[in-house]
Amino acid sequence: MTFTEILIMVSQFLLSLSLLIILHEWGHYYPAKLFKTRVEKFYLFFDAWGKKLLSFNYKGTEYGIGWLPLGGYVKISGMIDESMDKEQMKEEPKEWEFRSKPAWQRLVIMLGGVTVNFILAYLIFVAVSFTWGDKFLANDQVKDGIVVPEFIEQQIGLKSGDKIVTIDGETPIKFSDVRSNLLFGSEIVVNRNNELKTLQIPEDFLGSLVDSDAKGIIDIPRPLVIGKIPDASHNKSIGLKKNDIILAVNGQKVNYAGHRTIFKSKASEEVVLTLMNHKKEQREVKALISDKGTLGINPTSLSSDDLERLGYYTFSVKSYSFIESFGAGGTKFVGKFKMMLKNLKAIGNPKTGAYKGVGSFVSIAKIFPTTWDWHFFWNITAFLSIMLGVLNLLPIPALDGGHAIFVLYEMITKRKPGDKFLEYAQMAGFVIMMTLFVYAFGNDIYRHFIK
Repeated sequence: MTFTEILIMVSQFLLSLSLLIILHEWGHYYPAKLFKTRVEKFYLFFDAWGKKLLSFNYKGTEYGIGWLPLGGYVKISGMIDESMDKEQMKEEPKEWEFRSKPAWQRLVIMLGGVTVNFILAYLIFVAVSFTWGDKFLANDQVKDGIVVPEFIEQQIGLKSGDKIVTIDGETPIKFSDVRSNLLFGSEIVVNRNNELKTLQIPEDFLGSLVDSDAKGIIDIPRPLVIGKIPDASHNKSIGLKKNDIILAVNGQKVNYAGHRTIFKSKASEEVVLTLMNHKKEQREVKALISDKGTLGINPTSLSSDDLERLGYYTFSVKSYSFIESFGAGGTKFVGKFKMMLKNLKAIGNPKTGAYKGVGSFVSIAKIFPTTWDWHFFWNITAFLSIMLGVLNLLPIPALDGGHAIFVLYEMITKRKPGDKFLEYAQMAGFVIMMTLFVYAFGNDIYRHFIK
């Protein structure tokens, strides 16, 4: 990637992260203020060791931006949190402190952040549905079957040309659903040469996928498009042009997924390439395949618009009225929420090996594209908002879910856990969170920079 592409990707990530953190913390801040609880600090990112990029005081609250972009926080008086302010907790409770408020108010304050995350995700999906609608490739439009990498064929038994019929008994409507459901499925039915076959997905498929060098799961057949002809290419002067589509090699049809195999099989040979330009005009040129089995081009992919314009696929488009977008947004929210729960369930089951794929901010940043795309940006931000909400509900003391568990215990038993117990629980939760972060960050370093 070029520096500009990296800058665009990181900028989108930081914008999305900042938006989610600020609104999550506002979800704690607003009910705290509503219940007349003193909020001492409101920070985007962490001001570790007292270092900050910006800060100012307004009506008794210090607002600021820390230097460590790993999250954010609000410091609420009289609450045992990540600040570990033990001196304040030794004093007698004040009426403006968190610990002096009724249990139900404390529960509202603690769950305010995740509530905002879920509402935000839903509203984003509503806005996206209304603004862009839905454009997708229906699964039944993949008439030539799927393209399957060798690793997936070995693991599951899928073959290129198979047509997906059902996954775990459900018929996928969108091709994108096939990809996501395949990751967490257990049984898949395919149409192979007009014969139905049932294939079992191994329980440890996710772990094996993470360990492998596979670059993808399955794909649709895509044309092989010339993106660039390097100056050092041995076929630089034979008449190849950028955006030419290579239809065939010596009359043998070729696509993006299978071109390397075909080229390698014809190493050191002179071949005839059948090309098509963007006007659908075809021509033939003679080219030399190197002794390493390469044509000397950098391939690229076509946009969905170009794929449709050239007649490869017909994409379904659905627009929503303002009223309809609320239902469409709800459907998307529920779908992504269920996917997140499936992901957590898989990670929590050691047999799946899904824990090997846990990543940190590096993995999240790499989700964003290297070109600025608002449609993609808002969809990813909505999903990350759901992820942030679900993860914060985990019953770990350092997280909102852990705090909420203790308040619920108090409400049910009418017994409030002691401050000392809460202090130790917070410390234990912090250790757990740091351990998980180090593990996730280590996974990222290994996968993206070492492996």
